[in-house]
Amino acid sequence: MSRQLPRIIVLTGPTGTGKTALTVELVERFGGEVVSADSRQVYKYLDVGTAKPDADELRRARHHLIDYVDPAEPFSVTRYREDADAALDDLAARGQIAWVVGGSWHYIQALVDRIEPPRVPPIPELRAELERQAAEHGPTALHARLAVVDPAAAAQIDARNVRRVVRALEVTLSLGRRFSEVGRFRGTPLPALKLALSMPRDELYHRVDRRVDAMIEAGWVDEVRSLIARGYDERMPSLSSHGYREMMAVARGTLSLEEAVQKTKWMVHAYIRRQTSWLKQQPEYHWLEAGPDAFTRAADLVSAFLS
Repeated sequence: MSRQLPRIIVLTGPTGTGKTALTVELVERFGGEVVSADSRQVYKYLDVGTAKPDADELRRARHHLIDYVDPAEPFSVTRYREDADAALDDLAARGQIAWVVGGSWHYIQALVDRIEPPRVPPIPELRAELERQAAEHGPTALHARLAVVDPAAAAQIDARNVRRVVRALEVTLSLGRRFSEVGRFRGTPLPALKLALSMPRDELYHRVDRRVDAMIEAGWVDEVRSLIARGYDERMPSLSSHGYREMMAVARGTLSLEEAVQKTKWMVHAYIRRQTSWLKQQPEYHWLEAGPDAFTRAADLVSAFLS
């Protein structure tokens, strides 16, 4: 590969395992900058509910690809890879390590593994019809339709992620072949050290439940009210992130806060199961148990990789 690349270290893992905190410590030890691989932290104004790095973490480690896309703006895996590639080129030119960090595995696949989505151009009429069905009957109904024609794809895609459900149906219906079985183009993977942070399932559920409660205390509902005041609504793909539609329902008075919090926790639990399932299928990752020894273990692996 003639392209100049930085040294790349991937750190992923299920939501709530402490990826950001560990990365900041590693950046302070080894240097470099973070290239986010989080599909929701790219959006402006979605701060509390996406657990963006706080001011102290941003001061200690420079982050790329967070907080720069308007929630009403279309954003795709292809756009992410273009922007992330530009960040890698910049880091290479400045001799910086690139820490690719986040839990959005399709972003990591696109950037580091060089996997592209099926090369099927958008079909505006079909896409509009599928989006209309989701709006009229709800995301769950559209996801159920996907489960009938492609159970494997449905198992991997969150029912609330309307954009991805629509895309899977669009490809399946237009090609007459299941989205999960359509061969995706794979380029040459980028050389990288790949780390995955883990935690016992029950402990992680308890941890993310506390985090959801902390988000409420930090003003998540107020954040959602400000989004509504700006003209954003729950039909936008950017607001399919866990909890935002529920908090919008709270703000509109159609759902109690207690119900919204419980639904959000259950959705995050389900997402953790999908993230873990995907990671278990990736043999090239070094697993790190979250806790006091995680930094030492990670630092040893990073030192060996950099040398």
